[in-house]
Amino acid sequence: MAEGDGVVYNNFKEQVMEGEYAFLTDTLKMALLTGHAVDIDLDVGFADVSGDEEAGAGYTAGGATLAGKAVEQDNANDRGTFDATDVTWTGLDVGTPSHAVLYDFTHASDLLIAIWEVTTASNGGDYTLEFGAVGLLTIT
Repeated sequence: MAEGDGVVYNNFKEQVMEGEYAFLTDTLKMALLTGHAVDIDLDVGFADVSGDEEAGAGYTAGGATLAGKAVEQDNANDRGTFDATDVTWTGLDVGTPSHAVLYDFTHASDLLIAIWEVTTASNGGDYTLEFGAVGLLTIT
């Protein structure tokens, strides 16, 4: 994986088909991890990755809550998209995170959704994860 590359957890794929997610009303969070070994087959809930969560100045345990959530049907491109406001941590100084993980804080097990590789070091300034122009997640 290179910076910005991401994968969707396999449990999330099953849970979507079982109707477990309501992206617009559920509380979705983005957390930063360090030195994490991604396992999309076995990792299911935030507890499976939280041992690698960052800690330090400007970071709150559990990550940041997503705001500005939107779901859209795109008939021109035959896809559905989910987007949210870019996440910014103010005064973040935690070294260099290895991953950003998206999870659903509404569910008792804090179900994992997707994970992206990040390699930009924090330096005590604002640290922003900019989501792509197409959106945060796309189903084609």
